[in-house]
Amino acid sequence: MTDVNRARLAPQTGTAFRLAAGQRLRVVDPCGEQVADLMAFAAHDLDEVISSGRSLDYNETLYLTTGHILYSNRSRPLLTIERDDVGRHDFLLTPCSRETFRIIYKQDGHHPSCLENLSRSLAPFGATESRIATTFNVFMNVQVAADGRLTVARPLSHAGDQIVFRAELDLIVGLTACSAEMSNNYAFKPIDYEVFN
Repeated sequence: MTDVNRARLAPQTGTAFRLAAGQRLRVVDPCGEQVADLMAFAAHDLDEVISSGRSLDYNETLYLTTGHILYSNRSRPLLTIERDDVGRHDFLLTPCSRETFRIIYKQDGHHPSCLENLSRSLAPFGATESRIATTFNVFMNVQVAADGRLTVARPLSHAGDQIVFRAELDLIVGLTACSAEMSNNYAFKPIDYEVFN
């Protein structure tokens, strides 16, 4: 297994790596107001993948934070949140894609996206784009109105804020520094991450 240790994702980029059961992943917002999309698969079976629906259902909340578990589509724990400085993340929206920028931002042509960055980073592990569904969007602040309307607001994270996950299974993890303007208060910044025991 590659020793990831501490690293920095440049703005609008992504990476993927193995995370062994019992290891921790620390995701840090070094500058403030920057989202990181996180995707996770069971390392020995890519058909087992992080599940928004099961995680929100079993934890009985939209706002997952310290002590909550991110479950797989097979109802097995994948990641436990051990520390959370922010307390507001999104598990409703999919990673930004070419279509996101065409439909929401009315932009044609190429724009860096989390889906593209995750697909490129996860491909060496055998995880194709069609396997990437709803990501756990670290530090993303999605407001849900009484009538159900969703609004992407500025992240609540400040410089140095972090979240720490403990792997409950051997995993393959994809991580990005998000590329969507609204998600990051219209400025793109890096994301730091660290794997440790």
